[in-house]
Amino acid sequence: MLKYLLKKILYSILIIWGVVTLIFLLFNLVPGDPARMMMGQRTDSASIAAVRKDLGLDKPVYIQYLKYINDLSPISIHNPRSKKSYIFISKKTYSNYKKVFRFSKSRILVLKAPYMRRSYQSQKTVSSIIGETLPNTFILAFTSMIFATIIGIGLGVISAIKKDKFIDRFSLAFSAIGMSLPSFFAAILIGWLFAFVLGKYTGLNLTGNLWVVDDLGEGVHLQLKNLILPTLTLGLRPLSIVTQLTRSSLLETLSQDYIRTAKAKGLSFPKILWRHALRNSLNPVVTAISGWFASLMAGVIFVEYIFGWKGLGYVMVNALTSYDVPLVIGCVIAISIIFVIVNLLVDLVYGILDPRVKIS
Repeated sequence: MLKYLLKKILYSILIIWGVVTLIFLLFNLVPGDPARMMMGQRTDSASIAAVRKDLGLDKPVYIQYLKYINDLSPISIHNPRSKKSYIFISKKTYSNYKKVFRFSKSRILVLKAPYMRRSYQSQKTVSSIIGETLPNTFILAFTSMIFATIIGIGLGVISAIKKDKFIDRFSLAFSAIGMSLPSFFAAILIGWLFAFVLGKYTGLNLTGNLWVVDDLGEGVHLQLKNLILPTLTLGLRPLSIVTQLTRSSLLETLSQDYIRTAKAKGLSFPKILWRHALRNSLNPVVTAISGWFASLMAGVIFVEYIFGWKGLGYVMVNALTSYDVPLVIGCVIAISIIFVIVNLLVDLVYGILDPRVKIS
């Protein structure tokens, strides 16, 4: 088990490194000047050149890349005489590192917290921005996946039991529609229908966050109703996938020999269904749930933006429009880490749900 976990962690680090490299090179190939975006179009060339030098954008691309990887890595080479690069790591500023080995008077190997630079627009550290917005995205993705899992498995079980009946055909048609709707289109359609057309009956808002400050600014109130529409929108496609996978997998399991043996022994159908058939049918469902949860963390971008949900996707869209490179890369890193962690946990869950799956 330990060898397996170490191997997966190594693969995960390589994946994250590849993602960082790709997104970093992509931003350097796409036309755009962060310094001009920060200073405005009417700023003189000298001011823009000074900002570019301060941000390190005057260096060649490979130098910028190596410096960024050095800042991002928890094990890096540090110059104790130049503390400017690490001054924003924490409230303790540049003291937040531990010396491991000294190469020379100007180069030491250190252990430190990963430093993802500062946002070009807000001047806040990228890690603090992600820390503020990631919980909102996680809540939205988690509630969407819970909604999709409970309703999807329920519909899939009913469809398998009532094969070729009305409820089965209805669930299949609903699943086909749900899978064919892109999230951004579904968000516009659902928001328009339930918040605009039927707004006076539903009482739902088109935009809003989980916590809302009152008009007088004297208190913060929990608004769970603002979670309903983005949850419904984001959970629609995984619900359709889970429904069809549960139905097809359960139908295949119910046709197995051991199910017929259990029926011959006189076991009731509910016991056969819940104790034997459903549990052995959940592997493809778990795969879909895990994959979709990781995808939801990355796919909430348009949904959050349309519903004004202040999460990681909302921040990423604003960062892209303002060419805020460190913030975009930081958001991509956060999503990549979540993706690899979810996939690692799923591999461990397989062994619990199905004894036939062994992790060596």
